[in-house]
Amino acid sequence: MKRLVIKDIEKCVGCSLCMYACARKNAHKPEIGISSSGILAISLSGFERGATIIFCRACREPPCSEVCPTGAMSARKEGGVTFHEDLCIACGNCMKACTIEAIFMREDEKPAVCIHCGYCVEFCPHGVLGFEEVKA
Repeated sequence: MKRLVIKDIEKCVGCSLCMYACARKNAHKPEIGISSSGILAISLSGFERGATIIFCRACREPPCSEVCPTGAMSARKEGGVTFHEDLCIACGNCMKACTIEAIFMREDEKPAVCIHCGYCVEFCPHGVLGFEEVKA
């Protein structure tokens, strides 16, 4: 199975192009902004310290799916989750349960989570991200 991976975090400058690409692909109304992004690039306190990227790491037994009362976050057999927005009641349990805080709140208070589609990779100008085959 292919997954989003970090190839070289040292190259990340926090440009946020991955976030904008994700948000534009996944938003119902592709307005400018990052509310629908399932990936977050954040500065580590200045250009000299670089940036880091946070996204779902595709847990084998995702805690977010275990606490979802409606099944909106369902575990995939190869790791990670599938998000069923129509079942989501915006309770926030999944965001609280994620051990790496990789589920983000959209403007409508529903979650945004990486689905490992790889779309953001082509927008990363520094080769930080990759979409590669990984052993499940």
